[in-house]
Amino acid sequence: MLHQAYRLLPCPSAKHLDTSLKFVLLLLPLLLQGCRNSPVPQAEPVVPELPEVGAVELKIAHNVPENHQSLDVGISVFTNQYNESESDLYGEWILTEIRENERHFLPILLRQTLQDSGQWGAIRVLPLNDPSVDLSIEGKIMQSDGTRLVLQIRAIDSTGKIWLDDIYVDGSREDDYPDSTRLRSANQLQARDLREPFEDIYQQISNDLLALRKTMSEAQLTDIRRISNLVYANDLSPESFDHTLIKDNQGHWQVTSLPAENDPMTQRVGEMRRRHHLFIDTVDEYYQALFDEMQASYLVWRRYSYDQIKELDTPATRTVNRGLFGGNNETLSIIQRYNRFRWSKIYEQEFLELANGFNRELAPAILELNKNVHGLSGTMEEQYIQWRCILRQLFALEIGEV
Repeated sequence: MLHQAYRLLPCPSAKHLDTSLKFVLLLLPLLLQGCRNSPVPQAEPVVPELPEVGAVELKIAHNVPENHQSLDVGISVFTNQYNESESDLYGEWILTEIRENERHFLPILLRQTLQDSGQWGAIRVLPLNDPSVDLSIEGKIMQSDGTRLVLQIRAIDSTGKIWLDDIYVDGSREDDYPDSTRLRSANQLQARDLREPFEDIYQQISNDLLALRKTMSEAQLTDIRRISNLVYANDLSPESFDHTLIKDNQGHWQVTSLPAENDPMTQRVGEMRRRHHLFIDTVDEYYQALFDEMQASYLVWRRYSYDQIKELDTPATRTVNRGLFGGNNETLSIIQRYNRFRWSKIYEQEFLELANGFNRELAPAILELNKNVHGLSGTMEEQYIQWRCILRQLFALEIGEV
């Protein structure tokens, strides 16, 4: 029997410190004592130091792809790898919600790039892995701070063959952000301002997927599409279609019995699959609405983050700190923390307004995203699971299994 694995899917404010350096130094013994009494911190997730993708030109189809090349692609909402240092820098009260929302934002950028390439069939962003698509893409956000984007991307086709399992890195420069993102609020930005500073990373992923597809024969690609139909049929009714597929010694699905196209059961599966695609088209539209709502605010947020990180990383700041405190690691570490807080204190009101505006602007889209769809309730992930159950029950009724 076939089994699908699915991922089911608070922010205290920072305390205000006295801005006097003398006062901070007087508190050093207490701070050190507090550190000794604190639980041992968990190891920070490792973000690999890999070369950046550089300038990438998207490979665009000059002709409409052949039918066997037009694989349907499903991009699952990304997961996050949280870094404690980012929470320290920005405050968990800001970071948590933004990190949660960018899980839905970045897959849309990848989807748009794949669509722009013209190399594929239907491409949708979905809450979970979907058994009806030919090629599934998962992503983990390992780092995203306005200066550097690190994504772990895994792509696997319906047969179970892995196309990609790689980490992609891209960095940004100041000229990747228009000046308007610093001088204007999000609602004042024009369409020309909304360019993606990390577009090269998505173009590289698209090019790599295309390169993999080009290594496959027409028969192999046709087999992927055929197996997609049978995987979906198994998801609808394992009792009826479990005999059609078997795994080889590499763990890849192979066809053991192919139903006739004019078989009534096959035709019912085809009808159910069309209904399902209408539903996931609607889901994708909701994610697009969320993207449209958050695009400007998210761009401004990343520009602020870029400015803050670059400010903290300036050689002048590092030189002044080391000159004052003689390079003593323990004292220097505490003073650097104070300097970071002092810098963020200067911009605290701006960051607070930005974060509040960011989340306030997203509220209507998130509410719409989680509203009832086709009479369903709960989050989009919960609605998706409910919909799959409804289709299974409906199929069972139609074929008389209930």
